[in-house]
Amino acid sequence: MTRAKWLLIGGETLLGKEIRELVEERKLPVDLMLASAGPQERVLTESEGELAVIPPLDDVSVEEAPVLILAGAAETHAEARRLAQAAQERPALVDATGALEELPEARVCAPVLQRMPAGGAEFIHVPAHPVAVALARLMAAFEKPRVVARAVVTVFEPASERGRAGLNELHQQTINLFSFQALPKEVFDAQVAFNLLPRYGEDATLELAAVERRIQNHLVSLLGPRGLTLPSLRLIHAPVFHSYTLNVCWNSTTCRRRKKWPGRWPRRALRCATPTWSRARTRAVPAERYDGQRPDAGPQPRARLLAVAGV
Repeated sequence: MTRAKWLLIGGETLLGKEIRELVEERKLPVDLMLASAGPQERVLTESEGELAVIPPLDDVSVEEAPVLILAGAAETHAEARRLAQAAQERPALVDATGALEELPEARVCAPVLQRMPAGGAEFIHVPAHPVAVALARLMAAFEKPRVVARAVVTVFEPASERGRAGLNELHQQTINLFSFQALPKEVFDAQVAFNLLPRYGEDATLELAAVERRIQNHLVSLLGPRGLTLPSLRLIHAPVFHSYTLNVCWNSTTCRRRKKWPGRWPRRALRCATPTWSRARTRAVPAERYDGQRPDAGPQPRARLLAVAGV
């Protein structure tokens, strides 16, 4: 079988490493050529137990690859787009970071939920945020019964979403707190160690609200065409290194066939929605207790279900 050659820009980043591991685990018939995340940078890294040098992006590597996966810096992605447009055979662009998401030719996609758009080389394919994909799959699991009237989700984001710099800052803050030293705040501009933050500091490299808006926009793109319930979402930064945690609360007014709503059925829906969830717990809460309303205060949801899952 002929193996395709794809170019991965940012092979030394956390996201690039995850993509490389995914290709190896799935045994995809693809050979990844690597380019560094930054422009004109040569990066020393490890490959198969040996030291390797990742060269910077150039037009030769772009000409050889039918697919470019963007997992580096925004300025490098812009250069890759320019080189791709100038190539004789235009390669397909997959922007794994969302840096080019605002361009007119960008298309948000989730292959596990929908078909990929036709004309691959004409568009920039932007994989939907993993939280948006997980929630969309959860809402789709309840599509046929139509049991979800509304849903509220609290998402706890890990430090790894800010790359190695975010991981290092959380690690160093934790150490400095125990030794009563000043805290580094170059990435988050706030104390993230042992803290739940609804926002970063004013001088942070990225606003947490911008990430929340991105997840909401992706949810609209995935759920809107199918007419599914759009959950209300709040993003919180958690003092953990890896793994999102989702706290989902939804209610139903149409569960007539299930007398015991919080049983195996919702747990099965959670597993079907995303098998990668490491743990999922569900708990029923009486509607009047959750809302603080009396049972005779008019039509009420029959039950609310709380689910906590890690992804």
